Amino acid sequence: MTLDGIDASEEWLDSWARQANAQAALSVELSRRVAELTGKAEGRDGAIRVTVGSAGQVERLELDDRVHELSGPRLADEIMTVMRRAQASLSGRVAEEVQATVGADTETGRAVIHSFDTRFPAAEREEDK
Repeated sequence: MTLDGIDASEEWLDSWARQANAQAALSVELSRRVAELTGKAEGRDGAIRVTVGSAGQVERLELDDRVHELSGPRLADEIMTVMRRAQASLSGRVAEEVQATVGADTETGRAVIHSFDTRFPAAEREEDK
């Protein structure tokens, strides 16, 4: 191998290492941003409001007095519907953060989006039922 060939190989390796370090830094930034995200949704009349955390867990459930008009099973169904919509909202916000950091077209971006979309698919809106 010639000296020029060695120099070119070293430059390629340095470039590859810089790209890998940059991608790793972007992945850390994405992780930080996602950890701060919440998803929110409310029922059609605003009587039920749900906020979910970055893992999709319910962080806040707000019910107003209008829920007394619902039977127990109907109230449970409504709460679950709104919770799934909040989780789907979270999934959309994650996709936005992926695009803003690592890019949706990267292996990391596709994996993160797929993970959230699989766990929290787009929920049917109450008005669509």
